[in-house]
Amino acid sequence: MSGSKKSARAQRSAPTRTAEQLARTDIGPRPLPPLMKQGKTRQLAQTEVTTPAGLRVIAIRKPGAPIIEVRLRIPFAARSGHQAAAHAARAEVLAETILLGTADIDRRRIDTTLGAVGGGLHAAVDPQRLSLAGSVLATGLGVLARILALSLTGAAYRAGDVAGERERLVEHLLISTTQPGVIARQALLRKRFGDHPAVHEMPSGPDVAAVGAAAVRGLHRRAVVPQGSTLVLVGDLSVKSAAESVAQALSIWTGEHPARTMATPPAGLGGALQAVHRPGAVQSQVRLSGPAPLRSDPEYPAFQLANLIFAGYFSSRLVENIREDKGYTYSAGSSAEFWPGRSLVSVAFDTNTETTAPALLETRYELAKLALLAPSETEVESARNYALGTLALSLSTQAGYASTLSRLLGAGSDADWLREHPARLAAVTRDEVADAAARWFGPTAFTGVVVGDLDRIGDQLQRLGGVSVP
Repeated sequence: MSGSKKSARAQRSAPTRTAEQLARTDIGPRPLPPLMKQGKTRQLAQTEVTTPAGLRVIAIRKPGAPIIEVRLRIPFAARSGHQAAAHAARAEVLAETILLGTADIDRRRIDTTLGAVGGGLHAAVDPQRLSLAGSVLATGLGVLARILALSLTGAAYRAGDVAGERERLVEHLLISTTQPGVIARQALLRKRFGDHPAVHEMPSGPDVAAVGAAAVRGLHRRAVVPQGSTLVLVGDLSVKSAAESVAQALSIWTGEHPARTMATPPAGLGGALQAVHRPGAVQSQVRLSGPAPLRSDPEYPAFQLANLIFAGYFSSRLVENIREDKGYTYSAGSSAEFWPGRSLVSVAFDTNTETTAPALLETRYELAKLALLAPSETEVESARNYALGTLALSLSTQAGYASTLSRLLGAGSDADWLREHPARLAAVTRDEVADAAARWFGPTAFTGVVVGDLDRIGDQLQRLGGVSVP
C-alpha cells in the first residue's frame, strides 16, 4: 500500500473532536492569546476648508471601495420653546421634500443624475440638526456636490410634493404614536426636559397636517444656512482637491446669520419616576435617565466602561439579572445620549405587567450594587475589550467613519478625539471605573417613567416607592 493511501486512511479513522473539546486541554481551558496593546489609531490624511459663508468642509482619505461618503450637518434648533412644536412639524416636512427638486430640476432628474454616478442623498432631522447624507462613486463627487448645492439654495417645495409627503407623514405618525416604545420615549423626554425644545423628537399629526409649502420655504430661508454647519467627506479621495472642489461648488450657499444651535437642556436630575397609565397593556415600558459626563470630560472613558458593565452590552449585570436569571425581559440596555452641553445615561427595558415592580426593584439593586461595590478586574477587562472592539468596528468602514465623525464635530469634538480614544480606554484602571460608577450610577441619580396598566401595577409601584402614581 502506498504512503499516500495509508495517510488518507489514518485521517479518516482519526476521532472527530468538537469545538468545545478543542478549546480544552488536560489541565483545563485552553488560554486565549492576549489582545494587542492599544494605542492611538493611525492618523488619516485630512484637510479642512471653510467657505466664505462659514461652511466647514472636512475631507479625510480612507482608501477602500472607490466611494466617497458625504455627511452634511446643519444645526437646526427651534427659535424658542413655544415655537418648538410647530418647528418640529415644519422641519419634518422640510426633510422629506428638500431633495425633491428645484425650480429647474425635478425629482426624477435629480434621481437619474445621481444614479448615473452611483450616488444617492437622503435627509433626516431631529431637534438638534438637519442632516443630508449619502455616498457617490469617487469620480462622481462633483456631480453630487452640484446637486447638493442646488438643493440647499433652490429647493422648490412644490405644493404637490409638500402635500404628498405631509399626508404620508401624518399616516406614519398616527401609527407610530400608538406604539408603546414611542409613548414611553415621549413620556421620558417630558419628564426630564419639561417644555424644552429637546422634547419634540417627533411632531404631532395635527401639527404636521397644518404645514403648508409656504411655511416650509420660510423655514428653509431662515434655518438652512452654512455658518456653523459641517460637511464631512470620507473615502478614496485626494483630500486637498476634494475639499476645495466641494467648497467651491457650495460657495453659492450663503446666509445672513449662523445656524441655530439648541440651548443646553435641563440637567435631568434624579427624582421620583412618573407612572403613565396605558389601559389594558400586557407589557410595561420602564425608562430611566440620569446625568452623565460629556465626551470631553476626563472621566468619560471610565464612565463608558462602567455603563457597559451595568447594562451596556449582553454580558452586563442587568442583562444577566433580569433576562438570563429571572426572565423578566427579553432585552435590557443602557446608553449615553448627547445634547449641547449635556450628557445623559438612559436605561430601557420592557417587561410583562406582572413583573414590572420586581424588574424595577432589581434594576435599582444593580444600580446600587455598581455604585457601592467596585467591579471585578474581569468585568473591567471584558467591558474594555468590547468598547475597543466596537469602536474599531464602527470606524472600519468609510460610512461608519463619516457618520461617527459628523456626530462628533456637531458636539465640538474632532478626528483627533477619535484617534486618541482607544488609548484613553486602554489606560482606564479598575479604581477609576469604580469611582465613575459611584458618581454616576447611584439609584437616586435617576428619574424616569413606567408606562403600563396602572390598574394592575399601580399598587405594587406605590409599595415599592419612588414612583409617582396618579
